[in-house]
Amino acid sequence: MHVLQTVPFSNLNRDDLGSPKSLVYGGATRTRVSSQCWKRAVRLDVERAIGDPAVRTRRVPAEVAQRLQERGWSNEAALAAGAQVALSAPGKKEGGIKLEDKGGTSVLLYLPKAALDALADLTEKHREAIEQTVGAKKPKGVLPPAEVAELLSERNGVINLFGRMLAELPGAGVDGVVQVAHAFTTHEVAPEIDFFTAVDDCLPEDEVGSGHMNSAEFSAGVFYRYASVDLAGLLANLGGDTEMAQELTGEFLKAFVSSLPTGKQTSSAANTLPDLVHVAVRSDRPISFAAAFEAPVRPEQGLAEPSRIQLDKYAAHLEKLWGTDGIVHRAYACIDEKLLDGLGDSAGSFAELIKGAVTAAHGGASA
Repeated sequence: MHVLQTVPFSNLNRDDLGSPKSLVYGGATRTRVSSQCWKRAVRLDVERAIGDPAVRTRRVPAEVAQRLQERGWSNEAALAAGAQVALSAPGKKEGGIKLEDKGGTSVLLYLPKAALDALADLTEKHREAIEQTVGAKKPKGVLPPAEVAELLSERNGVINLFGRMLAELPGAGVDGVVQVAHAFTTHEVAPEIDFFTAVDDCLPEDEVGSGHMNSAEFSAGVFYRYASVDLAGLLANLGGDTEMAQELTGEFLKAFVSSLPTGKQTSSAANTLPDLVHVAVRSDRPISFAAAFEAPVRPEQGLAEPSRIQLDKYAAHLEKLWGTDGIVHRAYACIDEKLLDGLGDSAGSFAELIKGAVTAAHGGASA
C-alpha cells in the first residue's frame, strides 16, 4: 500500500527536543513520522473497528488488582493477587516474570484486554492460597503456571496483525505480518519556529503582558507512506481462518488510509486525507516506491501533483525493470482525474479500491 498525503502546518511526531522528526534522504532534509507513531494510530483504529482491543503495558498486576478490588477484595489481597500473575508465570528463570519496585512487570506485556478479566477470574479461584501470601517478603507463585501462561499468550486480531515479542514467556511470541515504513516528505523541508504567548485572564488592571511565552516547531509537506501485509503469514497466525484474514486485511487497509497520529493536533488540526492511494497485491515480494523521491520533488504549482506524477513514473519504470509476473492485482484512487498509467486501474473511491484489493488478495491466497 502506497499513500501520498498532504499535511499542513503540524508536528505529528516530535523528537526529544520537541522538533518534528527528520531524516536526510537524497542529500535533502525531510520531515519524518516514525513507523511506530503511525502504526499505533492504525492499530487503535483497527481495534475500534473489530471491537476487540489489546493493551501493551507493564501494569498487568495493577489492572488485575483493580478488577479484584471492584469485586470486593481488600487492597492488600488484590495487590498480592496481581503480583501472583507475574510470580506464577513460567519464564526463563525461577520466579516468573520479574516485578519492579512499583509493582509493574519488568517488561511490557501485550495481550487482549479481555485477558485481564480472565486473569482476575483465575485469581478468584485461588483466593485462599493468595491471601496466605499477603505480607510475605518473598512470596512464591501459587497460581497454575500453565493457565497463567495461556492467558498471557492469548492473541486477538491486532496481535495477529502486528505481532508480539515476549522472550520472557516461551511460546508467547507472534510473528508480525504488517510492515510499516517511516513516512517522509517527498521534498525538502525546513521546520518553522512558532513563537506564541498565553494571556493571563486575571491580571490586575495596572499590569500588562502575557502569562506565558514559548516557541514550538512545526512543518508541512507531502508525505509518502508505505506498508505491506504478509497474507500467507496472516493466515498462518489465524490457523487458516480465511474469513477473519479477509476482515483484518480490509480493516488494516481502511485504517492505514484514514488514521492520523495525534501529536500537536489540538493546536494544528491537520486532519487531512490522502491525495493518492495505490494498492498492489503481489505473489513475489513487497516492493516500496520510496526511491521515487530520492531526488526531492521541486515545487511547481505546489508539491502534491508533482509528487503524484513522480510516483507514477517511478512505478512504471520499476515495473518495466522488474516485470509484472508477480502482480496479482493493482489499482489506485486519486483526488484528481489525471490518469496514472503506472499504478494500474483507477478506482472511483477509497472504499472501491480497498474492496477490490481485498477480494483479489484473498481470492489469490485461497487459490
